[in-house]
Amino acid sequence: MSTQDVSLFSAEDFRRRAAAQDPALAGEAYGDHRLNPDLKQFFLRDGLHDAAVLVPVVNHAGGATVILTERSSRLRQHSGQIAFPGGRIDPTDSSPEDAALREAEEEIGLDRALIQVVGRMPDYVTGSGYRIRPVLSVVQSDFALVLNTDEVEDAFEVPLSFLMDPANHRRESRIWQERERFFYTMPYGERFIWGITAGILHMLYERLYAR
Repeated sequence: MSTQDVSLFSAEDFRRRAAAQDPALAGEAYGDHRLNPDLKQFFLRDGLHDAAVLVPVVNHAGGATVILTERSSRLRQHSGQIAFPGGRIDPTDSSPEDAALREAEEEIGLDRALIQVVGRMPDYVTGSGYRIRPVLSVVQSDFALVLNTDEVEDAFEVPLSFLMDPANHRRESRIWQERERFFYTMPYGERFIWGITAGILHMLYERLYAR
């Protein structure tokens, strides 16, 4: 990675970009329907469940990374998929930020004292009935993770420079309820990032890094 790349994809630069964008100015809602406009009526509906995820950007001197998790194969929903730490917003959570920090601590033992919340993305609506609030954060590099194996099988880091390179954003499709449904994938080595996680990462690229 060149000196210019390190500067462009540093945690400090990410912090600046996150602060400069306003999630309230998103215009049309983000979500799975962006690639599937014919399914919009099924996704943007009443009764969506509110959830929050943490986008944890790690402040490494050689270039920032993003912590992602592999969900446990024992879970009923989205088992084995790559995800951000996160989950439903509980009534006891004071805000989406509080929910995202709580979930990150419960799932992977990420100490909230090492996390600085730097912004939030627009809501992301999923075909599975969730309205997700992505919370942007910068994490100190001296963290130590303790995985809750009931929920998370593994946790790993991916360079921010890889995730924010549009050349790594593939548009693929599958047949769902007798219709072709499109989604993003971002294969990284043996990891297959796709679906909601890839959709949120693509939204992050569009909002913060696209020119």
